[in-house]
Amino acid sequence: MADPLDTVFAALADPTRRAILAMLLEDDMAVTDVAEPFDMSLAAISKHLVILTRAGLIAQEKRGRVKWCKLKPDALKSASVWMQGFGQFEPVHLDAFERFLTAELGDGIEDQVANRP
Repeated sequence: MADPLDTVFAALADPTRRAILAMLLEDDMAVTDVAEPFDMSLAAISKHLVILTRAGLIAQEKRGRVKWCKLKPDALKSASVWMQGFGQFEPVHLDAFERFLTAELGDGIEDQVANRP
C-alpha cells in the first residue's frame, strides 16, 4: 500500500487536479460543473476526481441524481507539515555562493565554473 504522503503528492502533481482543487476552494460543485472549464471528456474528469478522492483531498457524495465534490483541506495538512520541515534552511543565493568560492579557492574557480559543460 502506498504511503499517504506519496498519494497526496502524486495527486497534486497534475495541473488539472490542482485546478480542480482551486475551484473547490470556493464551494462544493457538481461533477458536471467541475468538468465545464476543461477541454476534456466527463470520463477524463471523473478519473481525476477518483485520484483526488483516493488521496483524501476531496469527497464525493450523491445528492439526488447529482454527484457533488467537496474539498477536504485537512488532507493537505500532512503534506504541508512535511514541506515546512524544509523551511528551516536558508535559501541558497548563487551569487553569494560564487563569491564565497572565489574567496576560498581563488580566481581559478571562476574559470572552472565558466568552462563547465
